[in-house]
Amino acid sequence: MTTLRAAASAFLLSLAAAVAAPPRAADAAETVRIAQQFGVAYLPLTVMKEKHLLERAAERHGGGKPAPTVEWLQFSGAPAMNDALISGNLDFASGGISPMITTWDKTRRSLAVRGVAALGDMPNELTTNRPEIRTLRDFTDKDKIALPAVKVSFQAVVLQMAAEQAFGPGNAGRLDGITVSMAHPDAAAALLSGGTEIDAHFTSPPFSNQELLDPKIHRVLSSYDVVGGPHTFNVVWATAKYHDANPETVAAFIEALDEANAAIREDPAGAARLYLAAEGSKMPAEQVERIIRAPDNSFTVAPHATMKFAAFLARTGAIKAAPADWKELFFPEIHGREGS
Repeated sequence: MTTLRAAASAFLLSLAAAVAAPPRAADAAETVRIAQQFGVAYLPLTVMKEKHLLERAAERHGGGKPAPTVEWLQFSGAPAMNDALISGNLDFASGGISPMITTWDKTRRSLAVRGVAALGDMPNELTTNRPEIRTLRDFTDKDKIALPAVKVSFQAVVLQMAAEQAFGPGNAGRLDGITVSMAHPDAAAALLSGGTEIDAHFTSPPFSNQELLDPKIHRVLSSYDVVGGPHTFNVVWATAKYHDANPETVAAFIEALDEANAAIREDPAGAARLYLAAEGSKMPAEQVERIIRAPDNSFTVAPHATMKFAAFLARTGAIKAAPADWKELFFPEIHGREGS
């Protein structure tokens, strides 16, 4: 009987160890699950997907292993993606730099989420169909500003930064009460229709560009004005567990992003066509190409001005403490890039 108990105990211990053990790199690379959102800011991921750049890069890094199956998932905001990432149903999440910093702070003692790479610099713009609104001080309790996620999305954080600048220290949340969570495509349609409670939208290209073509809509502010110059908009992030178990896949991912960015620079018209086909958009190709070529927009894996967002989030209590350097927020693979 003692022998049976010992054998059973040994079996249970080995089973527990197997469950707790991290997946082998060879197994984890069989399927790669990537999430992206809506808009031209995600163009590097779209080009990567449509040209199968990750599969090809993974084959080069895989030492003879077959290319992984890449699953592309689309979300309307970072909170849902983080839920999927934390539950193990997603490998690479993508979204605004500020949600990534918040996730980094919350998971430092657990999943240790960090950035894999930036997707580029791109301004976001607060637009409105109310002619009397020219500054943040003109908004009232009757207005509704649409953005991807109240209080936590990139746009929500930039709006808080702008409110602090407009109304003074301690007033970062002054306009939170009139913000509404809504996906960019839906918010753009609501603003353009003029028949809903939505009379303002904090958004990114191409939605801001589409809205500003309507003479009834004008710009209130740009995120570049708020931050003080160009900044990273979106980034890709992952857990330390996935990063450490899959170094070849992470290296291939960054290489594929570099190739996608090179393809965008070399052929903006072709990148515009890929975007329109992937999004099922009816925008004129020339309009998308103009957005891609705009000097304010830059597609690069190097993050920029990340510490300005981290400092604000720390000062307002959204994170416990700001990192000492931008490299704390990102995995080592891009530490050699010219980031900030």
